[in-house]
Amino acid sequence: MNTANTAHHYPFDLSVVLPVYNEEGNLRPVHEELIGVLDGLPLRYEIIYVDDGSRDSSRQQIIALAEGQPETVRAVLLRRNFGQTAAIQAGIDHANGAIIALMDADLQNDPHDIPLMLEQMESEGRDLVSGWRKNRQDRALSRRLPSKIANRIISLVTGVQLHDYGCTLKTYRREVLDHVRLYGEMHRFIPVLANAAGASIVERVVNHRPRLHGKSKYGLWRTLKVVLDLMTVTFLTKYNTRPMYIFGGVGFLLSALCLVGLVVMGIGGIFLGDWRWQSPWPVLTALFGVLAVQSILLGLMMEMLMRTYYEAQGKGPYAVQHVINGQRHVPRAIVAPREDEQPV
Repeated sequence: MNTANTAHHYPFDLSVVLPVYNEEGNLRPVHEELIGVLDGLPLRYEIIYVDDGSRDSSRQQIIALAEGQPETVRAVLLRRNFGQTAAIQAGIDHANGAIIALMDADLQNDPHDIPLMLEQMESEGRDLVSGWRKNRQDRALSRRLPSKIANRIISLVTGVQLHDYGCTLKTYRREVLDHVRLYGEMHRFIPVLANAAGASIVERVVNHRPRLHGKSKYGLWRTLKVVLDLMTVTFLTKYNTRPMYIFGGVGFLLSALCLVGLVVMGIGGIFLGDWRWQSPWPVLTALFGVLAVQSILLGLMMEMLMRTYYEAQGKGPYAVQHVINGQRHVPRAIVAPREDEQPV
């Protein structure tokens, strides 16, 4: 496996990040299995455990692992339970590998899939390999059915066709994640955010095992959160640099409804006398008109905020992959005049 082209700028070739919340019965077995797999790879690796405010002995076990293997194991201990997305972001922020692999610490993800995903990433030149739990070992009604519905909706809305957004087991090139910041429950939307930055994505069937210890932290309520986050991700990936398109579009639609109301009132006044004043049309027409103006003004405000956001952080609405024989542009205003030039 050749990682020289991507890893020479990083201390490690591979960082494996595992968010942990109340997994005391699974930590030791998953660590031993993971070490057994990674030791067989010709890679410099590190393992990062992120304790997300566990209430059992998980934190103490993570500390013991880090103290016992300081060269390869790092422990990131959060002050309280912030959620899986925050734990994953913390792990990414503390990772030093050219490639980052995410996986759960509940023994349901199989560490033996990681070498296969890395090989596919290298052979096909992919930026992201996403796991697909095709034979998922979870309850059909409370876990698999809601997940299938959510996956279909996400693929339909975002245009990124994946079978299993909820599978934590994924491998990423580090430069892809440098363009991604995670909030809320958005860890499952990393492929969508990476695709918006131009990442090349492929899906791979991975082994999924039944849970032996502990209990799942997911439920049907999680599906509603996914739908709400999907709205946010759709806006961020499709309209974050052109918010006027969505707010202005809504404004024009409301303006059209206002115009329809005026036409109906005009026709009603000609043929039906005072009928228009005894109907809800005047109120609806005025409401549509006010909302139309507010939507357009909100779109203008969002445009100003978007420009302030990019300019304040010194970044543009694009992601550069490579620059070949490039030179840094020097603004004309700071170029020193030639000796034969005289200031005006």
